[in-house]
Amino acid sequence: MSQVFARHANYPLPVIQSGDGIHLTDSDGRRYLDACGGAAVSCLGHSNQHVTDAVKAQMDKIAYAHTSFFTSEPAEKLATKLVSKAPDGIGHVYLVSGGSEAVEASIKLARQYHLELGQSERQYIISRRQSYHGNTLGALAAGGNQWRRQQFQPLLSDAMQHIDACHFWRFAENGETPYDYGQRVANQLEAAIKELGETSVAAFIAEPVVGATMGAVTAEAGYFQRIREICDEYGVLLILDEVMCGMGRTGTFFASEHEQILPDIVCIAKGLGAGFQPIGAMLCSKHIHQAIVNGSGFFQHGHTYLGHPVAAAAGLAVIEEIERQDLLNRVHTGGPAFQNMLHESLSNHPNVGHIRGRGFFVGVELVEDKQTKQTLDPAKRTHAKLKKAAFENGLMIYPMGGTVDGKHGDHVLLAPPFIATDAELAEIADRLSSSLHQVLPT
Repeated sequence: MSQVFARHANYPLPVIQSGDGIHLTDSDGRRYLDACGGAAVSCLGHSNQHVTDAVKAQMDKIAYAHTSFFTSEPAEKLATKLVSKAPDGIGHVYLVSGGSEAVEASIKLARQYHLELGQSERQYIISRRQSYHGNTLGALAAGGNQWRRQQFQPLLSDAMQHIDACHFWRFAENGETPYDYGQRVANQLEAAIKELGETSVAAFIAEPVVGATMGAVTAEAGYFQRIREICDEYGVLLILDEVMCGMGRTGTFFASEHEQILPDIVCIAKGLGAGFQPIGAMLCSKHIHQAIVNGSGFFQHGHTYLGHPVAAAAGLAVIEEIERQDLLNRVHTGGPAFQNMLHESLSNHPNVGHIRGRGFFVGVELVEDKQTKQTLDPAKRTHAKLKKAAFENGLMIYPMGGTVDGKHGDHVLLAPPFIATDAELAEIADRLSSSLHQVLPT
């Protein structure tokens, strides 16, 4: 019996052996097509030599030095590169080991920023239902994933408040236009701020494209502009969680570029290390950093592996490869083509309700009835059965249940590596279709 404490105690896993491009091979020689990047991580596939060489070269210099004593050349270069690509106003980068750490840091920075300004009454963080911001207790409390929150509810802070998600296809009222719907749910933020107290909210946090919990759901045009207006009016910081949807996955380096808004804080991870090293980052605006400089001069937060030199070297090499291979353009142009392939392969299936997303970040929502959008029986765990069938067919996908309200709804999230060819994308669509017909025969 394995001594590894696995995610699923009663479900033995194959042993990974090697990777090549967008394929993985286990110790038995079985080959898998990675259609989800693990968890939207492996944006460069599994065998990029430039990144591997950068990691090895840094290991030969220095692997680790604590940030209370030293900075490092890779950390400095990566921070400079990220700021050069970030939305206007972003000026500083806090390097961590993953997405949950980045979000945790953003929440604490938002609170400390207001304290530095003498606004100690700002104690609330507002997020959205059916969001996901990480698994640490602070990030979990900020998120709205009911299934993940449920058993830990007694440990979660009441300082985290939630408004509705922006999901027109699922939640719009009859006759409501996409724009009007977006404005209506955005205005819930203002209502929540007024209810809590106009000077009591520190930040609003949202995913520009909602990932694991709802399955690649984009906001309606004008939604985030209205959110930004409300934040500005009430002195609330806007935190964008791009841990899953950032780093080029939607076709722009930062997902917020599609929304034409400027965040105060941005969280990235997953694609930043592309699986070669565990790394994440919190980026903040110059004025937030200056408030710390002018005040206490010390951000009261930290982790042992902040700014890890080897991880930073990997992150810098990943960005260099995205630039060298012009992968943003590949995702921008390949994304619509991929969705078309999925429509051709899946849309005639009676249980495929909605195909959506942006770039190489696509969700397929499954339903019992297309006309009414009635969800499948959650007791059947269709998403889990589909993952199992697809894996047996050599296809890795990222499914989830509770899409609609934490209990009802099934979807599949697809996040293929940016290097995937048209032929490989077509194969993903075909294998997913075959797997779906196995689980839900027509």
